[in-house]
Amino acid sequence: MTELLVIDREGVDALISALIERGYEVVGPTVRGQTILYDTITSTGDLPVGLRDRQEAGTYRLEERDDDALFGYVVGPQSWKRFLTPPGTVFWRGLRTEDGFETIEQEEAPRYAFFGARPCEVAAMKIQDDVYLPVEDGIYTERRSRSFTVAVNCTEPAATCFCASLGTGPDVTEGYDIALTEVLSKKQHYFLAEPGTDEGREVLATLAARDARDEEVVKARRIVVGAADHMGRSLDTDGLKELLYANVTNPYWAEISDRCLLCTNCTMVCPTCFCSTVEDRQALDGSSAERVRTWDSCFTLNFSYIHGGPVRSSASSRYRQWLTHKLASWQDQFGSIGCVGCGRCIAWCPVGIDITREVTAIRERDVRRVEIGVPAVKEVVG
Repeated sequence: MTELLVIDREGVDALISALIERGYEVVGPTVRGQTILYDTITSTGDLPVGLRDRQEAGTYRLEERDDDALFGYVVGPQSWKRFLTPPGTVFWRGLRTEDGFETIEQEEAPRYAFFGARPCEVAAMKIQDDVYLPVEDGIYTERRSRSFTVAVNCTEPAATCFCASLGTGPDVTEGYDIALTEVLSKKQHYFLAEPGTDEGREVLATLAARDARDEEVVKARRIVVGAADHMGRSLDTDGLKELLYANVTNPYWAEISDRCLLCTNCTMVCPTCFCSTVEDRQALDGSSAERVRTWDSCFTLNFSYIHGGPVRSSASSRYRQWLTHKLASWQDQFGSIGCVGCGRCIAWCPVGIDITREVTAIRERDVRRVEIGVPAVKEVVG
């Protein structure tokens, strides 16, 4: 059996069934309330068949296609961190006893098969691996080790996509068990399937698949390359870390903050943001207590609170923190940029703030271009 196989829609259904038979809860894209969200699926009928999502700054809507594409959309507001580091995760629970407290054992982590993960999302999971695995975060590590990933290469990027700029798409190169590429025309509709792990090969071996012909491989590859050539946006990463570090006092941060609502949408939909807080909760009668990890954001006022008050009290300082960490200091921490170019933060920002355009604006107003003799830029951020 060659590494590249061809399956049809029935083969995709068989793939979902094979994963369920292996004990996985298959989670994939499905339509909920005019939005594509991730939920449990049992067949291709649960997928957003024949739908596409139109995305722009502050805009997201679903439209019908003129075909039966299974993966004709890009990404919705959810990412897979919803299942790997779910909000409201209880990591300790206890009951009061006569002798004190008795710790309640946590339930075994679910076995998820992430079905339809886009290349940028697979790259985001790798970035989160670099955050959580070295510190041996038990919740993340167990869920991640028990997961299976079926990636789907992108063939039609959204207007908000810029993964090609960051090398995170539109084709997946690592981090998957099986990768699919959907090829759809008036006369053909097939999926090129490629295993990425031994378990992926075992699953594909159970399907009624055939070896891919050279022309089918070439056609699939051309579609993906075409997607890279038609990205809706781009992000210039040349000297990006140095640019942002040098522009901490740039007055443009205040202009951005005049538009920012501090709503935290960008961090909630981001597949790599990992800010969280811990809450201790106790029953009113004192019979039980639990410690819960919830999602948080560097845009909230109290996120940077220490004795005496928050470190970043102004909107401009909080936006600067987010952008500079995401694109600059993340590199010092984890050796990569903390953005994968999915465009979610652009589409789901209520006022349409665009990370790619803000970086371009900072480049154009780079304080290092100030000529000798011109007064230094005043500090305008908190």
